[in-house]
Amino acid sequence: MEIKLETKIHDLLKEYPFLKEELIRINPKYKKLNNPILRNTIARLASIKQAAAVGGMDPLDLVNKLRAAVGQKPLIKEENTQNEENTTTKPPHWIKNPSIVLDANELLDEEKNPLSEVRKALKENEVVLLKADFKPQPLIDEFRRRGYEVYSTQKDTLFLTYIKKPSQFSHEKNL
Repeated sequence: MEIKLETKIHDLLKEYPFLKEELIRINPKYKKLNNPILRNTIARLASIKQAAAVGGMDPLDLVNKLRAAVGQKPLIKEENTQNEENTTTKPPHWIKNPSIVLDANELLDEEKNPLSEVRKALKENEVVLLKADFKPQPLIDEFRRRGYEVYSTQKDTLFLTYIKKPSQFSHEKNL
C-alpha cells in the first residue's frame, strides 16, 4: 500500500498496525487513536491530510514521516497540499447562541462517536457547537459533504466548530 495524503487512517493502520504508535510519537494529539470508537468510526473517514489538520501539522510533513517509517520515498510538495479550511474568515451570523454545546474530548473519553452525537443533536435550523482540543477536520468535511453549514475557529488551545442543519433537509441521509 502506497501511503498518500488521501489514504484513510483506518486503512493505514490496518495495513501497518505499528503506525498507531508512530503517529502518537509524532504528535501527542493522536493519542485519541487508542480509543476504539474513534479508530472504527472517524478513522474510516479521516485521510492523512485531515489527520494533519487535527494535529495542527503540515500534511506533507505527516505523510512523509509515515512513508519513511515504512520505507517509502518521500512525496514532493504540491500546490494543493495546504489545508483548504480558512479559520480567519468572518464568522457567520448563525453561530450566535448555539442550541447545544458538545465536548468532543468528553465524548471520546466516554467512547462515544462525536459525529453521531452531533448528528443526533441537530434539528432543523439549530446550531451545535462542538468544542475540542483538536481541529475535527474529518467531521467538518463530512458535514460539509452532506450539505450542512460549518464554521470552525480556534480560540487559544480550543477549537470551536459550529454546525448548522439547514431547513431544506427533510430527508437527511444517514451519516
